[in-house]
Amino acid sequence: MARIKIDLSTGFSFQTELPIRITDLNYGNHLGNDALLSLLHEARVRFLKAHGYTEMDFAGAGLIMSDVGIVYKGEGFYGDVLTVQVQPTEFSKYGFDLVYRVSNQNGKEIAHAKTGMLCFDYTARKLRTIPQEALDRLETKA
Repeated sequence: MARIKIDLSTGFSFQTELPIRITDLNYGNHLGNDALLSLLHEARVRFLKAHGYTEMDFAGAGLIMSDVGIVYKGEGFYGDVLTVQVQPTEFSKYGFDLVYRVSNQNGKEIAHAKTGMLCFDYTARKLRTIPQEALDRLETKA
């Protein structure tokens, strides 16, 4: 079976810390896959805020997630404090990818992830080109 591969060869321009809450655990008593996706969402929102944006106001555009890939590297447990590193990559006419490295307080990798982000006009309900201001701002951080 083919496995997902996520290229983390670039450095990371942003990081944030997120604790694993009791509600993030699954029946195996470790971080659930649905909870990890929610933690990635929180990290993405913080990344955007650090650049002066939100998912609804990305230099005049909105953002939608077109795809996601997660490669699990280890378990996360209640009480762990995760460091989520984020880096924009693969810019295109309509969007970009965000890659993530997730590790615990001991430096053990928990996951690698990628989300494809597209610019979206929520009024017209269609894709739009990435605003030049946002492209310039994020590319200088890439």
